This record gives sequence, C-alpha cells and structure tokens, in this order.
Amino acid sequence: MNETVLHRWLARVVNVRPGEARALLWSFAYFFCLLAGYYVLRPLRDEMGIAGGVRNLPWLFTATFVVLLAAVPVFGAVVARLPRRRFIPLVYHFFAANIAIFWLLLAFDIGKIHVARVFFVWISVFNLFAVSVFWSFMADLFASEQGKRLFGFIAAGGSAGALLGPALTVGLAVPLGPVNLLIVAALLLEAAVLCASRLEAAAQRLKPETHVSAAAVPAGPAEAAAPGPPEAAEIGGGWLAGITMVLRSPYLAGIALWVALLSLAGTFLYFQQANIVAAASDDPAVRTRIFATIDLAIGILTLIVQFIVTGRLITRFGAGPAAALLPLVFCLGFLALWLTPMLWVVIAFQAAQRAANFAISNPARECLFTVLDRAEKYKAKNVIDIVVFRGGDAASGWLFAALRGAGLELGAISLATVPVTAAWLALALALGRAHERRTRDPLLQDMKPPMNADERRSS
Repeated sequence: MNETVLHRWLARVVNVRPGEARALLWSFAYFFCLLAGYYVLRPLRDEMGIAGGVRNLPWLFTATFVVLLAAVPVFGAVVARLPRRRFIPLVYHFFAANIAIFWLLLAFDIGKIHVARVFFVWISVFNLFAVSVFWSFMADLFASEQGKRLFGFIAAGGSAGALLGPALTVGLAVPLGPVNLLIVAALLLEAAVLCASRLEAAAQRLKPETHVSAAAVPAGPAEAAAPGPPEAAEIGGGWLAGITMVLRSPYLAGIALWVALLSLAGTFLYFQQANIVAAASDDPAVRTRIFATIDLAIGILTLIVQFIVTGRLITRFGAGPAAALLPLVFCLGFLALWLTPMLWVVIAFQAAQRAANFAISNPARECLFTVLDRAEKYKAKNVIDIVVFRGGDAASGWLFAALRGAGLELGAISLATVPVTAAWLALALALGRAHERRTRDPLLQDMKPPMNADERRSS
C-alpha cells in the first residue's frame, strides 16, 4: 500500500497530513502490541497483590519505588551512550527476558508466594519504563502541532491493545493456564520491538517539515557535535541529568507535580478498590474476573473516545484543558465514593477516570513534552514518569494506610481528596498556558542562567 492510499484511508478518521501516514500507523501498531502484552499480565498482577495481602500493598508500592530508584540511573546511562535505534529495542528485549524467567519460576512452582510479590513489583516497573520509552519516542518524532492532531489516534492503538489484552486473558486463562499467559505477553512485546524498528525506518522517510521537532529547539551539546540525523546521535550527558533538568525548570517541575497528584489520586482509588473488591469476594478467580471486566470496560470506552473526540478536543481547546479533564473526573468520582462506597461505584469510577486519562488527558500530557529538547524528552521525562510517579505511589500508599490507621473510613478519605483534585485541575490549566507560550516561541526558555560546560559534565 503506497503512501497516498494510506493517507486517504487514514484521513477518514484522523487529521493526517502528507508524509505522516506510515509513521502514524507504525506508532499505532507499536503501542497496540505494547499495551496488549501488558494487559494480558495486569489481571494477574492485581490478583497477586490481593493474594499477598491488602495490608502489604504499601510495602509492595514502596518496593516498586526502591527498584525504580535503582533502575533509573542505569537507564540514564544507557540513553546517554546509545542512539535511539539501539537503546529502545534493548529495553524491551530486557523485559521479555524477565518474563521468560518468571515463566520458568512459576511453571515449576519455585517460591510461589515470593515470586508473586516480586512479579507485582516487576510489572509496575515494566509498565512505567515501557510506556515512558514509547511516549519519549513519540515526543521525539512529532512536533507539538502534530502531537495535538495525532497523539489521540496513536493512543487509540494502546487502547485497542488494552482491549485485546484482558480479552486474551479471559479467553486463554483456562485452556492455557495463567502461567502460560506470560508467553503470550512476551510474544506481544517482541512484536512491539519489530514495530519500533519499522517506525525508525518510516521516520527517516518523513518529509523534513513534518519530521521531529528537534530543529525547533536548541540542540544539546551532544546533538550539536554529532554528525548525521538527531535520532542517530547519542544524547549524552550524565546519568543523573534528568533529575537536574526537572529541578532547574519550572515547566518540568509543574509537569512533575501534575504527575505526583495523579499518583496520589490514583493510589487512593486503587486502595479503595482493593478493599472493596476484597470485601466483595474471597474467591481469587472471581476477583481476577472482576479486574479483567474493569479493564475490558475501560478499553471499549477509551477506544471510542480516542477515535471520535481526542484529536479534535486537544486541537480545539489545547493541552491544558484536556489535561484538566482527569482531575475533574477524579473530583466527581471521589464525591460519588464518599456518598456510596460500593463495588459498582468503584468499577464505574475506575472506568471513567482511566478512560479520561488514556483517551484525553494522557495524550494531552504527552503533548506538553513536545516543546522540550531531546535530552529532556528522554531523561527528564523518564524521571517524571517513573521516579516521581512511583515515588508518589509509595508516599500515597503510606498516607492512605496512616489515614486508615487513624480511624478514617473510606468515605471520609474520599471526601478529603476532593480539594486536592481541585488544585490539580488548576495546575493543569496553568501548564496548558505555559505550553502554548512555548509552542508560539520555541526558543522560549525558563528564566534561569544557562548551564556552563562544567555543570553539563557534572549533571
């Protein structure tokens, strides 16, 4: 199928322009395979979390954060030394090898309880790294204007994968057995690697005016010195450079705070869900089916919204108002839980917030990164998506446990979270205004002195 035919076909559902069609379709397929693999495993993770004891969830969240703290510098070092076309496949091959190890341990029933807890932590790490790398790649390929038009469609690929994943789990868990679903997930992950490689080739054929936004922002020292296209160059810098970038930039710090508040709200809801589902049934099979049903409902709702609404909404109103939709949904959802802390309310709340997140607010948040330079897209974004998000998870988990220990009921905790979501909404609107200023003036920098050569080396 040639580029013209692809463009005509895609133009029926998304505002795609000449030169973008192949890259758009490979991006869609890449995210589809990635999230399909993750959502095959997600119901197993949620059941293992409950099987390990709801009271142990704060410890599992804390363990996840500690592992991430150790992993992020390693990732930063890999990103600094390898070009994009090498380090992206390397990350996914590493996780596929991990899945093979878990399959061996679970298939031979080696330390089942301990492996289940490690698996809970591992899959949280895998999800954050895999998705963060994907969206860093997208922010590197597409400019801000393109992101507003195309990220909704690309995110729909992930939603379609999120729909297939739990369907595969429901359909194959009995004939294959839950453990063998790990093999299915590993195959889907390797398919994502293939799509990423084809996307690299498709990006090379993009027209110059539609190619990466790197030309719109000042090049970092590694890019300025490296010959060839920016995607072929090493990003360079130190392994802790991403942390320094976040601390120095009010814009990046604002995104980090948005993610931290998302983490707090999401963790409080997850713990509410765990408590309510655990009270609703003692049967692990029933609980796994409940979690898979939630994922299936979310996938259907999200896919519909992404195909019909997302691109038009973000293009029309901007990234800020679109990102503000999620805190609004959380605000209304926690009010509903305060009034009626029941299973059907949790299911509806989870479906609404995750659909709003995946369909609208997450693509909008990813647009915020398109106005940054390449080092910030991979290093600072990785710190925000992983360290800040999971650090927020761990802190929020202990805060929830402390509130419960102090005698607060689930309804009272829900009500206390409402003002936090209101502040989160205001922050989203402020970030949207800052993004629009940077879009109009790509050379706009935070009000800070430039880093000298010694500072760059030390970071």
